[in-house]
Amino acid sequence: MTNSLRVRLLWWLLVPLAIYVFVTGKAAYDNALHTADLVQENTLLASARMIAGEVEWSDGRLLVDIPPAALEVFASPQGDQVFYNVRVDDGRLLAGLPDFPLGPTAAMHDAPRYYDADLHGTPLRVVGFVRQMYDNGAIRRVLVSVGKTQASRDAMVREIWRPQLLRQIEMVLLAVALACIGLTFELRPLLKVKKEVMDRDPMQLEPLRVERLHTELRPIVEAINQCIARLGLQVAAQRRFIADAAHQLRTPLTLLATQLQFARQHRGMEPSLHEALAAMQRSNRSMVGLTNKLLLLAQAEAADYTQLARQKVDLAAIAQDVIEDLAMFAQKREIDLGAELVESAWMIGHEGLLSALVYNIVENAIRYTQPGGHVTVAVTRDAQRVTLTVTDNGPGIPAEARSRVFEPFYRASAETDGTGLGLAIAKEIVQAHRGDIRLGQREHPERGVMVTAAFRMLQSGRPMSSVNTMK
Repeated sequence: MTNSLRVRLLWWLLVPLAIYVFVTGKAAYDNALHTADLVQENTLLASARMIAGEVEWSDGRLLVDIPPAALEVFASPQGDQVFYNVRVDDGRLLAGLPDFPLGPTAAMHDAPRYYDADLHGTPLRVVGFVRQMYDNGAIRRVLVSVGKTQASRDAMVREIWRPQLLRQIEMVLLAVALACIGLTFELRPLLKVKKEVMDRDPMQLEPLRVERLHTELRPIVEAINQCIARLGLQVAAQRRFIADAAHQLRTPLTLLATQLQFARQHRGMEPSLHEALAAMQRSNRSMVGLTNKLLLLAQAEAADYTQLARQKVDLAAIAQDVIEDLAMFAQKREIDLGAELVESAWMIGHEGLLSALVYNIVENAIRYTQPGGHVTVAVTRDAQRVTLTVTDNGPGIPAEARSRVFEPFYRASAETDGTGLGLAIAKEIVQAHRGDIRLGQREHPERGVMVTAAFRMLQSGRPMSSVNTMK
C-alpha cells in the first residue's frame, strides 16, 4: 500500500463508506422490491375482484362479461401484457385462456393466493381469487385468475431504488471531496514546516516553530527541535575547539616566526640552509594567516544578531578603509583596484566583522585575478538595502564549482596560494547580519567573478556622489 498519508486516510474513509453504501443499497433495493410487489399484487387483486363481480347466473348457468376497466388498471408506459382465466369449480371455462397456469389456487381456497407462473416462456405474477355463487340452494365456486408481465413492476423498483443509491453515491463522493479539501488545508502547517526546513541553511540550528501545528504533530516537531538542540551543542563544541586550537597556535607560531627571522640574520650561512629557512618562514606566515582566519571564522559563526543590532556602521567608509589597506597588495600584483562608493551607507552591524567581510572578498578577488586585471569595489543603496559588490575580470569560476565556493577550505584553483576560507568567512558574516550573499551573473560568466552582499538599510541616503579610483 502507498505511503501517502492522504491516500491512506482516504482508504480508511472509503472502505467503511463503501460497505455502508452496499448494505444500505441492498436494504433500499429490498424495500423497493417489496413496495413494487405490494402495489402489483394490490392491482392484480383489484382486477380479479372486478372481474369476479361481473360473474352472474343466467338460466341456471354462470356467465361473465369482462369489464374493460378490469384490464385498464394495468396500463403503463412499459406495455405489460395481461392474461386472465375464469372457470367454475367443475372445470368449465367461462372466459380467458384455456391453458392459463392455475397454480395452487386450483384447490379453490377462499383467500387470494399469489404465485409466479410461466406462460409460453413469459414470466407472470398471478393472483387467484375465488367467489362463491348461490342459486336455488346450490353453491358454486368461481376461480378468477389474473396475471401480468413484470415490466412495470421492474420499472417501479428502479424508480424507487436508483435515486436512493445515487444520493448515497453522491454523499460518498462529497465526503471524499471534503476529505481531500480538508486534508489539503489541515496539512498546510506541516508543509510549512517542511518548507522551513528545506529553505534553511545547513548551519541554521534554530528550533522549528510549533505554535500553529496540530496537537498530534507537535511531539514530532518537538523531537526534531531536541535533535537540533543536541546538534547545536555538538557544533558549538566543535567551533570552540577550533577557536581554542587556533588561539593556542598563535603564540608558538609568532615565536617561531621571530626565531626564523633571527636565524636568517646569521652571516656565513650556507645558501641551502638560508633557502630552507626562507621556505620555513613562508610556511610559517601561511600557518599564521590560516590561524587568524580560523579565529575570524569562529567569531563570525558565533556572532549574535541581537548584539549586532545595537551598532550603527557606515559600510561605504568601511569599504574605503579596506581599499586603502589593500592598495599596496593590489599594486604588487599589478591589479587596477577601483572603488565606486556612495557618500554614506548606514546599516546595523559589527564594524570589525564587516571590515573582515570586505577585506576577505576584495583580497580573494585580487589574489585570483591575473596581473594586469582590474577589481572594482562598489557600495550602493536604495530605499531598503545597502549592497556591496566586488567585481573582477579574472579567470572566473567553473560552473560546476560555483555552488561550492562558500564552503570552508574549498579553492576553485589549486595553482593560487590561499586558505580557501575567504568566502566561507564572508558568508558567515553576512548571515550573522541577516543579509544575503551570492555570485552574480556577468555577461560572460566564465570570465571574472561578481560577488554581491546585500543588507537592510538603516536610513535612506543621498545619491552616489562620486567615483573614486585607486591604482
